Amino acid sequence: MAAWTNWAGTANADVPVASPANVAEISALVAAAAERGQRVKPLGAGHSFTDIAATDGVQLRLDRLAGIVRADRETGLVTVLAGTRLRALNESLWRLGLSMTNLGDLDLQTISGAISTGTHGTGARYGGLATQVRALELVLADGTVLTCDAETNPEVFAAARVGLGALGVIATVTLQCEPAYALAAAEAPASLEDVLAELEANVIGNDHFEFYWFPHTPRVLTKRNNRVLPGTGLRPLGPFRHWLDDDLLANRVFDGLNRLTTRRPAMIPRVNGLASRLLTARDYIDRSHRVFASMRTVRFREMEYAVPRAAVAGALREIERYLAGSGEQVGLPVEVRFAAADEIWLSTAHQRDSGYVAVHQYHRRDHDPYFHAVEEIAKDVGGRPHWGKIHYRDAASLREAYPNFDDFLAVRDKLDPQRLFGNDYLTRVLGS
Repeated sequence: MAAWTNWAGTANADVPVASPANVAEISALVAAAAERGQRVKPLGAGHSFTDIAATDGVQLRLDRLAGIVRADRETGLVTVLAGTRLRALNESLWRLGLSMTNLGDLDLQTISGAISTGTHGTGARYGGLATQVRALELVLADGTVLTCDAETNPEVFAAARVGLGALGVIATVTLQCEPAYALAAAEAPASLEDVLAELEANVIGNDHFEFYWFPHTPRVLTKRNNRVLPGTGLRPLGPFRHWLDDDLLANRVFDGLNRLTTRRPAMIPRVNGLASRLLTARDYIDRSHRVFASMRTVRFREMEYAVPRAAVAGALREIERYLAGSGEQVGLPVEVRFAAADEIWLSTAHQRDSGYVAVHQYHRRDHDPYFHAVEEIAKDVGGRPHWGKIHYRDAASLREAYPNFDDFLAVRDKLDPQRLFGNDYLTRVLGS
């Protein structure tokens, strides 16, 4: 038995743990658990805020199942083991002269956990990480291994790329990568009204655009990341500027301020105003994965909703009105990103260009009132919750949001009729 808690402290388990080192060991462990009538749940890095990885059965920790299996520089196809952390994967890809097309703003997750929960980055022309997947190997409930891609078992492929861990244990992931590229990053403070007034131009005029709004203030931080021509020299942040901005101010000082305002919430608007004014413009050029990923050590809770891109500005104004009228004090920024439509059944960007509104609350404060209010705002415009972040939806509600919801359930019924890979979270969001 081993105790496990996720990064955010919102889920835990105290169950038997197995650490398979290869696909054959996964198959044997799954088959043995099935014979005992014991449920199985693979575990990535524990960076989901929900209890999607919790289990009352056997937990499969995939840390030993890591690394690149094969890579073809000409085609860009790279097959990796499911437990490979994104940070290690990106550095290995760079040494091979390759990069992933888009990434989220954290690189601590495993590749299998990231795609299974619908992790995404930002960029109007780019889909989530799962859109870069070209094939999967799944260990099924009877211990057999199934390969799926666009031609082989296409319905499983449509479901399993964002599969919530409900269909089987992902053993390997084949990714479509591209020649290594660098990004020019331009970060600058701005006003919320100016950003919303020019939102569409910013979204379509940059490869990767996002912004952070500081609640109770009119101020935001904008981030524009654009590809540079091959051969452009790198100009990364200097060690001191990196430490000052990304370690001292963004993490240590920020955590200290949130500890203070947890005791004295009335200070939050003034502290947010101060924090937003401390931000200064900066420009640099670095390897793409180093620009995409940020260091986060401040503990928080997070809810993120995908809404139609045209609904982003209205949703933010509704959140602003709620905060002004409710007396709720929020010390962490609201993050806004964008993604292209895709055809993956349970992708939050399924069949629509999407904007993502992510709200946060410091881990020492109650997040429920704020998150419930934001969820109602997002639901009113057809919002879909991120599968790995806090939300309160159930299967009946989610069925309305996904045209292929019942198709996904049919694949689940076929691959795991006994719900070997089930848990309480999956019962809530998919039904029994």
